[in-house]
Amino acid sequence: MRPVVSDLASEAARKWGNKPAFAFPGIRTVTFQDVEDHAGRFAGGLAQAGIAPGDRVLLHLANSWQWIVAYHAIARLGAVVVPANILLSPTEVAFMIENAGARAAIVPAAHFPFGPARPPIVIALDAASDAIAFDTLLEAPWHAPIAMSPDDLFTIGYTSGTTGSPKGAELTHGNIFSSTALTATIHVRTAADRVYSALPFPHVYGNVVMNACFPTGATLIAPARFDPAQALHDIAAERITLFEGVPTMYYQMLSSPAITDADLTSLSRCTVGGQTMPLAKIEAAAHRFGCPMLELWGMTEVAGPATSHSPYWPPRYGSIGLPFPGVEMRAVNTDDPSRPCAPDDPGELLVRGPLVTRGYWRNPAATAAALTEGWLATGDIGRIDADGYVWIVDRKKDLILTAGYNVYPAELEQVIAAHPAVSMVAVVGVPDEEKGELAHAYVVRHRDDPATEAEILAYCRLHLAAYKVPRALWFVDDLPKTSTGKILRRALRQQRP
Repeated sequence: MRPVVSDLASEAARKWGNKPAFAFPGIRTVTFQDVEDHAGRFAGGLAQAGIAPGDRVLLHLANSWQWIVAYHAIARLGAVVVPANILLSPTEVAFMIENAGARAAIVPAAHFPFGPARPPIVIALDAASDAIAFDTLLEAPWHAPIAMSPDDLFTIGYTSGTTGSPKGAELTHGNIFSSTALTATIHVRTAADRVYSALPFPHVYGNVVMNACFPTGATLIAPARFDPAQALHDIAAERITLFEGVPTMYYQMLSSPAITDADLTSLSRCTVGGQTMPLAKIEAAAHRFGCPMLELWGMTEVAGPATSHSPYWPPRYGSIGLPFPGVEMRAVNTDDPSRPCAPDDPGELLVRGPLVTRGYWRNPAATAAALTEGWLATGDIGRIDADGYVWIVDRKKDLILTAGYNVYPAELEQVIAAHPAVSMVAVVGVPDEEKGELAHAYVVRHRDDPATEAEILAYCRLHLAAYKVPRALWFVDDLPKTSTGKILRRALRQQRP
């Protein structure tokens, strides 16, 4: 197999044939051969519509067999996919179309409100006079994968835009193939696996979960949306061996009444990524799920995970594991990146290797700021211990400066999450005239738990230095999240209960 995405579907069809590849509960199950047949014809339809190698195609569909078919059709045609989460607003989608210079967009409905950003070619799941119906492209002559190089651009993955307008990370065929192959290897994925994941395919984590089925022959059960009680039921009913999710999914399952009688004995391991998970919660999940919790770390700019644990290693909960083979990581002084940190000293994490983006689309200033001699500045504060395990301290931009002291929200969240009343927690810094910033905590309690603000703050005082204890704590029904399920701290800064 060549190390390119364009060959994944063909090679999987040759090896796995009519084995079920992707199941969308209540909708449809497709085999590896189905994906190859449909992607080949859809690629032929794209070519007839005027899509050529190098053209950018926005893919804005919910998780579905159509998403997978379109994605692999774009790959085998030599075009460039611009993945857009279905939860993004029309304004956000329009920005991506304009910034990427997309020639085409694949959307749920022909009446999608593009505004002036409407690209020349629109393909929609429904039929309409002003768009091409998705199904008509499946009637085109079959198109074989063209020869691609690992260095060829395949994806422009847009960041979340937490520090301004989103930036498009250029990811090559080699970047994505490497992340897929290394993730599958470290997690020991096989054809016997039945994987359960509601992670969105446009996100690099969900993308790798989906793509990893092709080289391994695993079957992915992908519900349309995540529901904790349904997930717990499906794990037993589908005899799931590998569950993949973000921390909020585990919080919700642990808090669900359905957890009491859930049969989770089929699980052999779970993965958790996208955001750090408090130690108390990951230990609780490992205990209840009865299998290793494999913490991982990645970002858009590295095409998916770049560090993780293996189910064969002794657990080091709280760590994001070891860098993948061929991937280097180091921690450097936040004020002087030329100064490496000693073992266990926190600093900004840098990463280098075959997964790292070659730069940001049409943004040389952002590229120069992030990349130095192949090293990508991640924006994460972390430490690397003497054994090479990496531990995330917090996001650099989330650091709270209180009267000259550094306060890391993740440290506070670790402590608060250990209180038995707490289901979810987020800590943010708010401006203060005297001390610069103060830590404020937002807490979701377990259902019907009567714990008070005073009780939880008293618990904090037992485990935190005085300057770290939150100056305010509010109980809320839920926490704001991104379209990929991450807790959105910046949204909390802009609101008060």
